[in-house]
Amino acid sequence: MTHSVDVVVPVFNGWDLTESCLDHLRQQSISHTVVVVDNGSADGTPGRLHAEFPEVHVIQLGANLGFPVACNRGVEAGTGEIVVLLNNDVDCRSDFLERLVAPFGDDEHLGSGAALLLVPGEKRIESFGLAVDPTLAGYPRLRGSLEQQAQARDPVLVGPSGAGGAYRRKAWEEVGGLDEGVLFYGEDVDLALRLRAAGWSTLAVRDAVAVHLGSASAEHRSAWQRYQGGFARGYFLRRYGVLRSRAAVRAVTTEALVVFGDAIVFSHDLAALRGRIAGWRSAGGRPRIRRPPHEVIDRRISFLKSVGLRLGVYGGPSTSS
Repeated sequence: MTHSVDVVVPVFNGWDLTESCLDHLRQQSISHTVVVVDNGSADGTPGRLHAEFPEVHVIQLGANLGFPVACNRGVEAGTGEIVVLLNNDVDCRSDFLERLVAPFGDDEHLGSGAALLLVPGEKRIESFGLAVDPTLAGYPRLRGSLEQQAQARDPVLVGPSGAGGAYRRKAWEEVGGLDEGVLFYGEDVDLALRLRAAGWSTLAVRDAVAVHLGSASAEHRSAWQRYQGGFARGYFLRRYGVLRSRAAVRAVTTEALVVFGDAIVFSHDLAALRGRIAGWRSAGGRPRIRRPPHEVIDRRISFLKSVGLRLGVYGGPSTSS
């Protein structure tokens, strides 16, 4: 079965990356529609898109409204049966889309598919979908592993990374797309959890390969970025009721260690703490999100391992989770 495909690319400046991403999309082996959503770029991106990529549908938001808003608006503008989210710093192999969407024709219950994203040089994995621990903290699966070690079983796959993943439109619309209560970080993990809770399955697509350029040059995150990461964590902790679950003690202890490490060891400020407090408050009054099935949570991610992963995420290079 051949599905119609929309590729949604949110952008904010970074024209060189966007140009490379779109050049690679032009070389894809199947027909598709590209929707670029500009989050208020100041580098001339909208004009360049119209001049150099006239086939691309451009949506201008006029300001940086965040990743979820940009993606949701891009999806709403299309009609494709399969929606592919792609960061503008991702360069796809020519058969990427064909490989990524192929499994959707075989399984009508498949709600999402995770692409294999490699770091430049293509020897190591940037992410192969996402995994979550018992506190519902998300991690890029297999990050740092050799490309040959890409597999779908360990860690447990919960869904695709927002940097490069496919979604069945019917599933996306059923759960309401990305949560616009956050600007950045954690939104792809949340979407994956809600899709699984709604009964949709997911799949790691080993032969859908792309290079995530940004992962190689990511620098220590700014206070604003760490605030947003903390905001998202506090927001989703409350929306999922994690502190009222059996994982409450582990969650509080982990967050305290991560905030302490960020404030004392890595960044020497309280941006991560302030973000968590603001996110928790923002989630007040919003409905509780149903927890996902037991089997989508990787309980093999121990407390010590999760602390190490979290300190790496919040103290080091930026990630989508």
